[in-house]
Amino acid sequence: MSDKGSKPAGRKAADSRRQVAALPWRGGGDALEILLVSSRETKRWVIPKGWTMKGKTPAQAAVQEAFEEAGVEGEIEPASIGAYDYLKRLKTGVARLVTVDVYPLRVTGEHALWPEKGQRTLKWMTPVEAALAVQEPQLRDLIARFAGVTLPELERPSPPPPPTPMALAIQRVSRRVTALLGRRRPR
Repeated sequence: MSDKGSKPAGRKAADSRRQVAALPWRGGGDALEILLVSSRETKRWVIPKGWTMKGKTPAQAAVQEAFEEAGVEGEIEPASIGAYDYLKRLKTGVARLVTVDVYPLRVTGEHALWPEKGQRTLKWMTPVEAALAVQEPQLRDLIARFAGVTLPELERPSPPPPPTPMALAIQRVSRRVTALLGRRRPR
């Protein structure tokens, strides 16, 4: 695995809403394939991802997630090729916006057994199939850019509309109320 140049990163407060992911791929040109895995709860198509790990670089943590979730190993790029956002539902039921840094992983081996075997479905797909299978528009675009493919016009994510002044005001008030309630101690 080639992961020179990255510093080890532990899970710190600043990283609490940041994850890492591997983008497993094999082949090249017209034979390029992307490996997607199903999420455990919703069964939607995703790439292997998880939190950063103490003593491992972000790229090394992405390799570990690829093994645990998909049973693959290979050569990881030390630098992220981009990031995407998604809403993660916490055990408390609260949804948090999480940013995921993505590292390409050229798959060189597939294991017969791995920690989450039987909990997820794996599927090798063409880049266009993989891009269209994921729900997150930023991940869809990232896969297409990585593979150098153009998605059908209808499938390209459109930029979100700018927030209205009223929406901005509501966001500000909401943040202030949340901050105030967070400072109060229960009796």
